[in-house]
This record gives sequence, C-alpha cells and structure tokens, in this order.
Amino acid sequence: MTLVQLEYLIAVSETLNFTLAAEKSFVTQPTLSMQIQKLENELGVELFDRSTNPVSVTKIGEKVVQQAKVIIYEAGRMKHLVTQEKENMEGVIRVGVIPTLMPTLVPLFYSKFTSAFPKVQLMLEEIVTAKAVEELRDDRLDFVLAATPLDEDDIQEEVLFYEPLLAYIPAGHRLFGRNEIRTSDLKTEEILLLDEGHCFRDQVLSLCDKAGNTGNKVQLSGGQFQTLIKLAEEGIGMTVLPAMHSEDLSEHHQKHLVNFEKPMPMREVSLLYHKNQLQMNFAHAFADLIKGLVRGKIFLKSAGEDQRQLSLTKP
Repeated sequence: MTLVQLEYLIAVSETLNFTLAAEKSFVTQPTLSMQIQKLENELGVELFDRSTNPVSVTKIGEKVVQQAKVIIYEAGRMKHLVTQEKENMEGVIRVGVIPTLMPTLVPLFYSKFTSAFPKVQLMLEEIVTAKAVEELRDDRLDFVLAATPLDEDDIQEEVLFYEPLLAYIPAGHRLFGRNEIRTSDLKTEEILLLDEGHCFRDQVLSLCDKAGNTGNKVQLSGGQFQTLIKLAEEGIGMTVLPAMHSEDLSEHHQKHLVNFEKPMPMREVSLLYHKNQLQMNFAHAFADLIKGLVRGKIFLKSAGEDQRQLSLTKP
C-alpha cells in the first residue's frame, strides 16, 4: 500500500469516474486503474462498484476512503513539521477567498505576497464560506479569507480588519439626498442582495433583522455588486456595499454612496485555518502582511475600540 494509491483512491471517490480521476491526478487512466486494482487485491475487497454509471463507492470502500484521507492528511503534516522547524516559508499554500473579497483584497496583497514569500507557490480559489470550511476540514485548503465570526469549534479565526458598509442609493429612492442614513431606515423588501450562498447576503439581512425592518420578500438578487448597482440605477431598489468595493466606482456612482450613522455597520474579515494547522509561522506572517496593507484604509480594531461600530454577526 502506497500514499500514491491512496491519493488515487480519493480522486476516484470524489469524481466517481476513473478517467476524470486520472486527469485530476496527472496520470493515464490505465495507470490509475492498475494502482486501484493493486490496492483492492492487497486489501481483499472491492472499493468501487464498477457496474454502475457513474461508478459508486462500496460500503467498505467508504470506510477505506475516510481512513485514506486521514493518512494523507497526517503524511502532509510531517512535511509541515519539518518546514516549521526550519522556519522556512516555502511550498504550496492553498488559500480560499470568498467572492466578495476576491476582487478587492487579493489585488491588494498579491504582489507584496510574492515578494515577501518568494519560495511559496500561492494557489487561490474563489469559494463560498460553507464550502471553504468543509475544505479546511478535509485538508483541501490551508487557509481561508472570509467574513466572520463563524463560531466553528475546530476552525481558528484570526481577525484581520473591520470593513465599513456603505449604502448605494439611486436618484428617486426615498432615501436619496441624505448625508447619512440609519440602519433602521433599511427595508428588506427594497434591498438588492447577492445570490443565495454569499455570506454577505446573510450579513445584510441580519442588519435588517436588527433594525426590525424585515419584509416578506427580496425583489431581486445578483451574483456581483456591479449587477446590483445596475439594478438600483434602473429604479428597482437600493443596495449595500463593502467599503473597498466602492473605491473603483465611477465618479457618477460615487455620488450615490451614503454613510451610515454611528455605530457604523461593519463586517469582520479574518484569516481562517483548522486548529490542527501546523504552518503557524506562515499564518501569522500572512496575517501581518494583510494588516499592514489595509492599515489606514479600513478599521483594524475590534468593535468598541476607538470607533463606535456595529459588527455584523452570523444570522
């Protein structure tokens, strides 16, 4: 039994297709199939039912796959232990980034990151929060940049900064022309939101819950903030944006941004990693890099420190 065989086993269990698993593993399909067959012969059981389309994992196969994931994970930890002892920051680092942070935060730190960690190969994946937490647990991601708090017992959250929220109010809206608005002015039924699955959608809805202004329906939603702005311009409603997303708006759109009265609503952004994570030198260095870049741009302190603000929590 080899680690390579176990990696092939996991690949087939995830794709339920030997050809796709081979492509994912960068080997030919006959090579992968032969190694899986050797593993089955050694264990004396069938791990996959090949009579179904797609193939299915047998009952005993499911147990073997789970154990294989543990073995592969622990084998990877050995490498990290050595790296940690040497205090070398090198190798592949897999970082998940939620969609509402990918276009603003990643361009901010990427070039500095490559300069600060020349021996690190950074692999970025845009991913929603729920799936990111699963991949942290399965060791498919090393770190995640996401909005918090999540309150997951096995996930560590290192707070990086607090990002203020702004209202985008088009001409003709009942709130248009205000210098500031209150969170109590928000009405769920007229707020344009991101699609289901985006944590920012839930955070804005929780803001409406706190204000006590929940409507019966959400009129429209979209996958990107630019889509929401365009819909607002059509007179369909208003929307709420994270502060960093407002920086690249046109002069015309900038005029429609309105601050909230204090305490300002903000979202907490953190670096997430599993509590068994061994690359703590890198975790702290990565977090310090981001904090240094956002300093002066947005708030770094927690709620109640120097700024009166309303931090969003999971609804």
